[in-house]
Amino acid sequence: MIKLTVIIPVYNEIKTIEKLINKILEINLSKQIIVVDDGSNDGTDIVLQKLSYKIDKLIVHPKNLGKGAAIKSGQEHIKGKYIGIQDADLEYDPKDYQKILEPFTLGVADVVYGSRFIGSDKKRVLYFWHTVGNKFLTLFSNFFTNLNLSDMEVGYKAFKTDIIKNINLKENRFGFEPEITAKIAKRNLKIYEVGVKYY
Repeated sequence: MIKLTVIIPVYNEIKTIEKLINKILEINLSKQIIVVDDGSNDGTDIVLQKLSYKIDKLIVHPKNLGKGAAIKSGQEHIKGKYIGIQDADLEYDPKDYQKILEPFTLGVADVVYGSRFIGSDKKRVLYFWHTVGNKFLTLFSNFFTNLNLSDMEVGYKAFKTDIIKNINLKENRFGFEPEITAKIAKRNLKIYEVGVKYY
């Protein structure tokens, strides 16, 4: 059985997409790679066609619809036991997959969020106002969801597949992040955070 399905929303990532896919393939883990080209117009689409033999499912949007829309397009093709979201810009390291999956394999989590703000072996120093904005959005989300997340906007989120398949997503753009957080908070789910590297 495939352990992890990785959905990669892609928009104009010609400089990083091939390197990212190769990094994912290097991870010693049974996985399915779903790439959603969300209307790229910088040549990313051409690169993806050349890489299609390395990708399990390539979905192409004729125009840019947003991250949430890309994830929704990938939902119906999930075959893994767990589903992870991977941004295409290489800010997050696929080597952290094992760390993110550990709470699942220990049987203590239904949902795992990465966090740029809790312990990890390496950490990029972030811009002050970027961090303030992120912490404000996380605080706002926590206020309404009664969770105590440290990084709601993080690009690394993973779910048991049956959970994500049974959530009706509405948001097409970056509203996906607070929407999915609010919807999992309404369920009686075990949510964990793990520190991840961020470049």
